[in-house]
Amino acid sequence: MTSIRTSRTRLLTAAATVAIAALSLTACNDGSGVKDEGAPAASAPTASSSTDSKGASKAPAGDEATSGSDSGSGSGSGSGTSSKTSGGTTAKTPARSAAAAKPVTCSGANTRTVAAPLTRPVNHMLLTVTNTGGKPCYLYGYPVVRFGEAQSVPPVVEDSKPQAVVTLNPGESGYAAVLLSAADGSGKHGHTEKSLEVMFQPRSMSGSLPATAHPALPADGAYIDDSLKVTYWQQDLDNAVQW
Repeated sequence: MTSIRTSRTRLLTAAATVAIAALSLTACNDGSGVKDEGAPAASAPTASSSTDSKGASKAPAGDEATSGSDSGSGSGSGSGTSSKTSGGTTAKTPARSAAAAKPVTCSGANTRTVAAPLTRPVNHMLLTVTNTGGKPCYLYGYPVVRFGEAQSVPPVVEDSKPQAVVTLNPGESGYAAVLLSAADGSGKHGHTEKSLEVMFQPRSMSGSLPATAHPALPADGAYIDDSLKVTYWQQDLDNAVQW
């Protein structure tokens, strides 16, 4: 009898222990007496992307994309093409020969000369020299002219000297006037000539260059006397015909 009572007591005690444990478990499940361990930790940002304080996506250091730049490609063959970067800076410029840019002296070899009589001023002739070469040329001094078989050349009108040397780019023209005879008939040794030679001066303005020009004169020739004079070469036509 005592043995049965002891077993029942142990059984009741065990049941009470289970009941207490169940009550404790229930209290844990409904949030009372539970220690807050915090929200699950967010996954750490990977190396491929990160977020700044404003939440904007930012490329990781050392892997930022370069945008808006154009390295440009240009061959070094000197083909004349050029490329530019995004900032507009020329990355390659075509090479230009220094010899091609350097001016030369105008002469009968790289120019064309035309002689034409003028109605005003009277008894004047205009010489027009055009650069027919591929380089700029300097037209130094004044034309050294020889009509027919003359043994001497006419003097220059000193007051017509320009302030700068006349420079002709390819296709451009320079001018000089020739006073053929005195308008009032006061000149001496007047006669008509059928041919004309125009010589060009070097930079030193001493002598003349070997390449000369032979512009055609009017069919009836040009009447000249000892009043014959020439002007310096001029850049503008108006400056040539005012003397």
